[in-house]
Amino acid sequence: EYAFFPDRLPPPALPLLDFPSLLHPCAVNLNARIMDIYVNKVRVAVCEAGDDAQYGSSVVADVNVLQAISKRVHYGMFVAEAKFRAHEAQYRALIEAGDEAGIMALLTDAAVEARVLQRVRRKAETFGQDIEAAEAPASASRKLDPEAIVNLYLEHIIPLTKEAEVKYLLQRLGNTRIAYHGSADGCCAAIAAAHAAVAGVAGAPEA
Repeated sequence: EYAFFPDRLPPPALPLLDFPSLLHPCAVNLNARIMDIYVNKVRVAVCEAGDDAQYGSSVVADVNVLQAISKRVHYGMFVAEAKFRAHEAQYRALIEAGDEAGIMALLTDAAVEARVLQRVRRKAETFGQDIEAAEAPASASRKLDPEAIVNLYLEHIIPLTKEAEVKYLLQRLGNTRIAYHGSADGCCAAIAAAHAAVAGVAGAPEA
């Protein structure tokens, strides 16, 4: 999970956990793009105009949604690693050639994407209902348009996930540099250095 405001994180209260290294070390982080899309696209599509004065609960919802989208997008790196291991020769040739379009074409599965959108639509139709106890489900009104959620996936989440996959794969074979945000004596620098040591990355992390 990537923090959206890493410069505001307090130092870790507990020692870092030594998880198995499943991914090749990389510097893929699309949170800035996710924040921009959420504020300027998603919020406009799913929120009604006006002010209901529910600022606290709105912020909590914003944080939950932003973290969920970020996790969903960056899980693409694990998907990319699995695809790389399943078809290493093909991916290796494209990576060495720097062929971003070729990598994108190889990792794209239109049938899977269509099934994802179908599931999203059905879930949005089901869980987006506002059903009162005295009414039958057939008379339920919707809290939002299911197509707004489908479009969120179609236009933003799926493309961003695939972008994360491509960026990860382009770094899969090369020397890796780990970046951090903030000052050299901050908590982010310390975490980056610890990660570099665990991952066996040579050299100091870069600000």
